[in-house]
Amino acid sequence: MPLFVEVALPVPMRQNFSYKVPESITPAPQRGTRVKVPFGRQQLIGLVTQTTDNCNLAPNQIKSIIELLDDSPLLPDSLYKLTAWAARYYFCSLGQMLSQAIPVALRKGAQVSAETTVYWTVTAAGKEASLDTLKRAHAQKKVMEYLLKGEVTQDELNSSELSKSAVKALQDKAWIEKTERVNQIDLSWRDGLDLGEDPLTLNPEQAIAVATLNQQSGYNTTLLEGITGSGKTEVYLALLESILKQGKQALILVPEIGLTPQTISRFKSRFNVKVAVIHSGLTDNQRLAAWRQARTGEAAIIIGTRSALFTPMAFPGAIILDEEHDASFKQQEGVGYHARDLAVMRGHLEHIPVILGSATPSLETLQNALSGRYKHLSLGQRAGNAEKVRQGIIDISNQPLKTGLSHALINEMRIHLDAGNQVLLFLNRRGFAPALLCHECGHLHECDRCDAFFTVHQALGEIRCHHCGNQYAIPRQCHNCGSTMLMGQGVGTEQLADALEKEFPKHPVVRIDRDTTSRKGALEGHLNAIHKGEYKILVGTQMLAKGHHFPDVTLVGLLDVDGALFSADFRAPERFGQLYTQVSGRAGRARKPGTVLMQTHQADNAILRELMHKGYGEFARGQLNERQQALLPPAWNMMLLRAEAHLAQDADNFLSQVAELLPQNDDCEVIGPMPAPMDRKAGKYRRQLMFQTKSRSMMQQAFEHALPSIEALPLAKRCRWSLDRDPQDLL
Repeated sequence: MPLFVEVALPVPMRQNFSYKVPESITPAPQRGTRVKVPFGRQQLIGLVTQTTDNCNLAPNQIKSIIELLDDSPLLPDSLYKLTAWAARYYFCSLGQMLSQAIPVALRKGAQVSAETTVYWTVTAAGKEASLDTLKRAHAQKKVMEYLLKGEVTQDELNSSELSKSAVKALQDKAWIEKTERVNQIDLSWRDGLDLGEDPLTLNPEQAIAVATLNQQSGYNTTLLEGITGSGKTEVYLALLESILKQGKQALILVPEIGLTPQTISRFKSRFNVKVAVIHSGLTDNQRLAAWRQARTGEAAIIIGTRSALFTPMAFPGAIILDEEHDASFKQQEGVGYHARDLAVMRGHLEHIPVILGSATPSLETLQNALSGRYKHLSLGQRAGNAEKVRQGIIDISNQPLKTGLSHALINEMRIHLDAGNQVLLFLNRRGFAPALLCHECGHLHECDRCDAFFTVHQALGEIRCHHCGNQYAIPRQCHNCGSTMLMGQGVGTEQLADALEKEFPKHPVVRIDRDTTSRKGALEGHLNAIHKGEYKILVGTQMLAKGHHFPDVTLVGLLDVDGALFSADFRAPERFGQLYTQVSGRAGRARKPGTVLMQTHQADNAILRELMHKGYGEFARGQLNERQQALLPPAWNMMLLRAEAHLAQDADNFLSQVAELLPQNDDCEVIGPMPAPMDRKAGKYRRQLMFQTKSRSMMQQAFEHALPSIEALPLAKRCRWSLDRDPQDLL
């Protein structure tokens, strides 16, 4: 009797595909195993969703599986259910969602379990050899010093910054050798936990939080709302100690790769267990190795960014999201899932606690905590002897500015630097200048594919669009009048860092943004140098605002807050409140008192005043009331439909037809179509349509009902369109 399987493939069509199982494949594929199948002219790897005895396609239409890649399911049942739930919630295909949940190497057909591991060791000849003979061969000397500490796996060697040619040269000398050994899964950490350092003494608030978390059993979601510097990480570590002692694993999610080095070092120095790290900065094979360690239970702690959410755990114990408010947890490209919401769902499916930590919780999480859906713990004291930060506004209306800096801020910087402290300046614009201006005719050089100005990158000698990546050499003449009097308009981090080096020649300056940290290991290098005190002035974008601990920073300056206060996005005040609180939390984290100064033309702005005098907690609760009155998320649920086309009319007409397919009444609201805040990007015109409902179930029903009709619209083929459920960004 013939056997058929339904296969989920990584394609945007919201359906599974039927294939025949050839008799040569035995036993029958199980749900969740990978198969290689023909699809059109190509071959794809997909996951089996079910096995059946019948298929309603004509025999000549049915193709056979090419190869079965696994003997057993790739994901545990809870993760399979999570991806199925997420595919339905975010209105994408199961295949697309499953491909988010599986490492790239496995999507390409790699083996699930590694049979053997390659180790590098120093030979007897290498141990007897003198390292002085390698005085001129610095790279080889570094490799020897690294390997003399103990044997190293091939993966560890690849992820270190060591020279491959130096490794080859030492192997040719027979000073080092590689051996291959069959893998043994080491679960010894479950027998007894070994602490690498003694825990710090918790203050009363921290102790109450830890005791409350330890008393919980099964699924619970808890918001840990702690002001910056209140020691949330110490609470996580104390909670982890009890989880690891039960022989269970923990998954810790952080918003950005930049936060992983310091998180890893904190966790590694406290616990002598294997820590697996998963983020986009690693190679496919490194991510697969970490995924395997988590799946077999070898790694007791898994630390990663958004995509690590789907990492299987052999002994699930807890999920912790640090900085849960961060927009990086929401994926913007492809399937727009939110790691925070899926983490809560995963905790529910695996019956384990979920802890959401933040000094500035998102309004969605805050509402759930205030309504009693989540438990709510607060930390209102700064840990240790850290004092409360002094805050001030510098009104720069009619004031002369020197490369974006007021005299008052420069004088304050001088006082802090002369006292031997560090200063952090925050400017959320990378590059040299945000625009290129002709001094004669006033022409601003605009990207030819977007409604945006080119940013000047002086060091690279180019102008670049930060929206579509379009770039050219810096022009010598104005495109409008031919004048050679071109100048950068506005200030970016690159120009600010240059100006500070001239203003404070004795105090080294470091710039931290996407341009200076794109090289592997660059960010860790900069952060280590800051901690050693090699740099006194820190200039950066929001990469510097998140979670970093700089004990010697006593002054934080926010240079351009006006741009953040006026935005087309209803979330702008919330974002600004979070950013301001996070950046100011970098000041005075040790025993030195900290100061935060804001430069603005809007000294009387109500949002600024409320934030400074009442703090984020009260400010956020006020914002929640405003959102409820305006029927905006989280009070109501939102779906954003985006459409882009070469002809603006096509996108407009398509969304107008979509609007007619959606219900409009007291509980459902359709807004649009309207141009996106950036009307044209990468040569295409962009339009958007908002659909809001009073309840989640209403959104689900209305959209599931309308989706087949939307996909069948002839105009759907003339423009590129996408759905964004619970959008975090209206641009």
